[in-house]
Amino acid sequence: NQFVNYDTDTKAVTLGAELAKPADTDLDVVTGIYHFAVDNIAYDDEKARNVKSGYLPDIDETLETKTGICFDYAALMTCMLRTQGIPTKLQIGYAGDIYHAWISCYLAETGWVDDIIHFDGEKWTMMDPTFGVDAKKNKKTKKFIENEKNYTVKYSR
Repeated sequence: NQFVNYDTDTKAVTLGAELAKPADTDLDVVTGIYHFAVDNIAYDDEKARNVKSGYLPDIDETLETKTGICFDYAALMTCMLRTQGIPTKLQIGYAGDIYHAWISCYLAETGWVDDIIHFDGEKWTMMDPTFGVDAKKNKKTKKFIENEKNYTVKYSR
């Protein structure tokens, strides 16, 4: 669809397959792709300040520039996960009062994991790659994304 637009020539499709290759489970695939996104894509503050209404992500541009906004992170991960056979929804709505995008996905052993798809061995917490970048160093952000009540879905694609 226009929010997650890719084909077999999209670089993210190939990269998703490479990241999934060593994985034993769907959760391993999700974990690998999530860590790739938060470790390799930097948040683009300037783009966020200047983004125009109607903006649509370009997945390969996100990979090339290694920067993006929430919509770019979500579209990139959605492409990579869907092409590895993991049903994924790109969610658009609000994180607190900020217009935001994130993902939910389906795991065979769990079913749809909406709003919370990071598992630390004891509990599931929010999968938000954009805020996940900041959460690695900011405990306040980490606490925010662990509370699913902070998120309100407006569109699910």
